[in-house]
Amino acid sequence: MDTNSSTKGFIWKLTFLIAGVLMLSFSVSDPGDPKTAVGEALVWSQNKAPEIPNNVHIAGESVPLESFGVREQLDREMVVNTYHHSSTMLYLKRASRWFPVIEPILIEKGIPDDFKYLAIIESGLSQVVSPAGAAGFWQFMKGTAPQYDLRITKEIDERYHVVKSTYAACNYLLEAREEFGSWALAAASYNMGKAGIRRELEEQGVQTYWELHLNSETARYVYRLLAIKAIFEAPESFGFSIQADAFYLPYNTRTIWIDSSIDDLSTFARFHGSNLKALKTLNPWLRSTRMTVAVGDSVAIEIPA
Repeated sequence: MDTNSSTKGFIWKLTFLIAGVLMLSFSVSDPGDPKTAVGEALVWSQNKAPEIPNNVHIAGESVPLESFGVREQLDREMVVNTYHHSSTMLYLKRASRWFPVIEPILIEKGIPDDFKYLAIIESGLSQVVSPAGAAGFWQFMKGTAPQYDLRITKEIDERYHVVKSTYAACNYLLEAREEFGSWALAAASYNMGKAGIRRELEEQGVQTYWELHLNSETARYVYRLLAIKAIFEAPESFGFSIQADAFYLPYNTRTIWIDSSIDDLSTFARFHGSNLKALKTLNPWLRSTRMTVAVGDSVAIEIPA
């Protein structure tokens, strides 16, 4: 027998045994130890299931959490939007810029404050175009926009005008609320259309959004609004911690009234100490390099202050 080899083998075994004991001691360390407690809290905060409040409301209307499927559908949207970190974080940052524009219009039109979250679930407060062709914060279709006084030409598209499209959305919601007698159904109709909701209510013989069997998108729509609302009302409870200086501030602008056509927007922007990039960012409804103004008309344009 090789004594030297046996000794080496014993040393290796002893080393692995000691390492195993040390690892076990770390894994069962005192939960009261501050370092251990911090580590456990961090892991828990990253994986904690969001809690659903006992009382949930949309625009003052109670959500029947005890009704079939309601709690679970809301839970799904709470989980999805809590852990969809990058998008939800951007929503929170953008809201500090755009909610001060949207909220006063909702108040003026008598629309509940909860509907500011509709702009988030529609567009994420971005000037996006859907695959179906809906555009802007409030995602109006090209054919629907003129019904709500949003002008569309080769040069301008007021679906991208935040103020005007917010007024248009309010007018739609007021019509839907009057027809259905429910803000939840009004919200659902914003996604599916008034005719679609009307048809489903009649065919299914029910009276509330919470009872309706709908296509996947509309079935999730109001629940997503509720989830976004819950996160916005207490973001840190859902793991979103944002320093005050990290929010996007409202643009600092001044308004210029234009009563004659502009042949070149780049030249116009430079004349006012700016550039086309800033002009189009502040006025995304300008869709061309020029703007025609009818005789006797005037148009407000925002430029950096």
